[in-house]
Amino acid sequence: MPPDSPPPRLLDQVRAAIRARHYSPRTEAAYVGWIRRFILFHGKRHPRDMGEAEVVEFLSALATVGQVSASTQNQALGAIVFLYSEVLGTRLAWLAGIVRAKRPVRLPVVLSRDEVAALLARLSGSVWLMSALMYGSGLRLMEVAELRVKDVDVGGREIRVRDGKGRKDRVTVMPARITDAVAGHLVKVRTLHERDVAAGGGWVAVPDALSRKYANAGREWRWQWVFPATRTYVDRETGQRRRHHLHESVVQRAVRKAAREAGIAKIATCHTLRHSFATHLLDAGYDIRTIQELLGHRDVSTTMIYTHVLNRPGRAVRSPLD
Repeated sequence: MPPDSPPPRLLDQVRAAIRARHYSPRTEAAYVGWIRRFILFHGKRHPRDMGEAEVVEFLSALATVGQVSASTQNQALGAIVFLYSEVLGTRLAWLAGIVRAKRPVRLPVVLSRDEVAALLARLSGSVWLMSALMYGSGLRLMEVAELRVKDVDVGGREIRVRDGKGRKDRVTVMPARITDAVAGHLVKVRTLHERDVAAGGGWVAVPDALSRKYANAGREWRWQWVFPATRTYVDRETGQRRRHHLHESVVQRAVRKAAREAGIAKIATCHTLRHSFATHLLDAGYDIRTIQELLGHRDVSTTMIYTHVLNRPGRAVRSPLD
């Protein structure tokens, strides 16, 4: 930085610190948003001039005035903790003592096998295939949206999830029933990619470190999205004509619509398909540790929620009315 240039603005410092730690773009957007709201809430005072009282006041206002959920309040606290500890370098003892809001324990919504079949029967094209992978492989919505060609092994019936939740990699199963559909889909995607390349495009976003080391990596077939968007765009930094992956909102809307058309009374979402994957595996007799690995849960206690959904002890009890 030239000696006469002003220091970077606080939010730019936050962005730089987040990117240095390889957090996801979504985390960056969320943290920057919460820090901005924290500063505006206190009349644009610099965080260095604030402390425990201001943080508690902000978090309390979120709960009482904004009526946000516990998970949202905890995300806001995480952003502020990151600001003080990682950006301002202020290791304040009171940060560790702040009580985080407890998330209520709720049982996940699970569809029956018939309900899953009815929902999938009302979908088609890429949205059907993505939904089939959420149910058949236990993928999260963003995990299936961000799948790259190199991570799909049709012959081995495996899917590698890169940088899943918690920045963990894992391997999960590809349903045998849809391998032909996946293979056929990839043929169409490759044709689209080759057409983009011929027109001077064919680029996708790749990790920064990879693009610096291999300038043409973003144009290689293996790095292409499995589920590309229908439109291209020009990246402002590189000038490359790129294609993003299919936006997750497209899938969300389609799944909600299919659930309504199927007459499913439950609140069925994309994540409901993942819940159903885990519950149906457990019901089929697979052990909890295997399901934990397939789902990518760090702690088995997270996976144990599905044992409550099945409610095995209750199902074995014969009701007095019977």
